[in-house]
Amino acid sequence: MRTLTEPAARAKTNLDPAHWDFFAGGAGEERTVRGNEDAFAGRRIVPRVLRGVGRRDLRTTLLGTGLSMPLLLSPTAFHLLAHPSGEVGTAGAAAAEGVVMVVSMAATQPIEQIAATGAPLWFQLYPQPDAGFERHLVERAAKAGCRALVVTADSPVFGRRERDLRNGFTDLPPGLACENMRDAAGRRRDIAMDPTLTWSVVDRLRGLTDLPIVVKGVLHPADARIAAGRADAILVSNHGGRQLDGAIATLDALGPIVAAVEGRIPVLMDGGVRRGTDILVALALGATAVGIGRPVIWALAAGGPPGVRELLAHLRSDLDHALALAGAKRPADLTADLIA
Repeated sequence: MRTLTEPAARAKTNLDPAHWDFFAGGAGEERTVRGNEDAFAGRRIVPRVLRGVGRRDLRTTLLGTGLSMPLLLSPTAFHLLAHPSGEVGTAGAAAAEGVVMVVSMAATQPIEQIAATGAPLWFQLYPQPDAGFERHLVERAAKAGCRALVVTADSPVFGRRERDLRNGFTDLPPGLACENMRDAAGRRRDIAMDPTLTWSVVDRLRGLTDLPIVVKGVLHPADARIAAGRADAILVSNHGGRQLDGAIATLDALGPIVAAVEGRIPVLMDGGVRRGTDILVALALGATAVGIGRPVIWALAAGGPPGVRELLAHLRSDLDHALALAGAKRPADLTADLIA
């Protein structure tokens, strides 16, 4: 793999056009989708020199889990649309490369089967208005061995994704289902959005589990300050541009949120990360780790689980190379003065 554009091009050829649009598309005119990548393009690295960077170490620990590099796989749905190995194939690659996979509530394979790969897993949860079903989901994720709960907070309603509307893509093909959306009796349930939610949902979930809670979808510093008093980590995210079109790019939101949190909890971010240099920029601006979403789908659709492993190895090599040239031995050495 020379660049991440290669698996994207192969994925577009391999995927049904409506499925490509589902994965690639965003809300509205997709300004936020483009803005996430543009934000990285607008940053420049100001490297240090003669820093003795001969032995670099990318390892880090995040919410008690050791990682080979400060990277996680953000939650993405419907992996069986991308490749017959589905989420299990993605998780196997994550296990082999030593990074966390955040399993989507809308995964097309059950959390138990995904967990059997041995990958370090977190579970993404849309808070549900049915309290009994929500408890079932949380308990099921914990029983499967998930190490954290990622609460998606940016979805009081579904985003208006115009590509899907044009394609009439409203449900999975026959034979596929959101396998984590089954109740205790095995009956399929629909993902319900709840526009009445408040910050009390975090307190409610605290009463259901001892797992660390990550609040995903924070973009405003005032919300970051609230989250810092309630959650174990924040994931700065605009849902990959799939919810509110015109929302701020996550990289632009990162610095003010890091300042608002004042080091009380880890700040993670996703959205637009495509290169090792992007990871470096986000880490220098205060992120503890970064997530990737669409590149995982492209790699899976282009080359199956080996393609995902190749993607992760490529990003590790790219980040290591960028660290050396920026004058840093480890991610913790990166500081905001390296970015212009």
